[in-house]
Amino acid sequence: MPTHILVTYASCTGSTVGVADAIGRALTEHGANVEVRPMAQVAAISAYDAVVAGSAIQGKAWLPEAKAWVQDHQADLRQKRFAAFLVCLTLAMKNKAQVEQARPMVAEWLSPVRALVPTLSEGCFPGVLDLAKIPSWNDRMGFRISTLMGVWDEGDFRDWNAIQAWGGKLAELLLPQPV
Repeated sequence: MPTHILVTYASCTGSTVGVADAIGRALTEHGANVEVRPMAQVAAISAYDAVVAGSAIQGKAWLPEAKAWVQDHQADLRQKRFAAFLVCLTLAMKNKAQVEQARPMVAEWLSPVRALVPTLSEGCFPGVLDLAKIPSWNDRMGFRISTLMGVWDEGDFRDWNAIQAWGGKLAELLLPQPV
């Protein structure tokens, strides 16, 4: 019987949805039965053997609804194999040296999740900067100024190879291994 895995996510502008879908495909390719669903549509997790949860980053943190979802399901998640990921623009900065310097800080943005539920693995991925999709006027102006200053470019910076590779490593952690 295949392992039943939930890949669930919270997203602001949609780029996290694509990352979650890619992780789900990678797990499926390794023989898992995977459901990819927004956290808002997941009321119970008892039917799953493992859970992979991810969120966009806003203000150096998972989205409030994502953290609340983990808090609400904390007891059940502690009984499952659990992995977490984030999608953020800090990892999409144009200056690659700054990105490498920021990686440890970005990984720490998962600390509140890790404090609630121990993780078997954590993924940190760059996202998409589409100024037209940023809901807050203040944030949109801040990103517009940052793009004019050369911090970011608009575009899709998701690293599909890295996401696929992490999904493959997750399969080794979340799926039963042959004896």
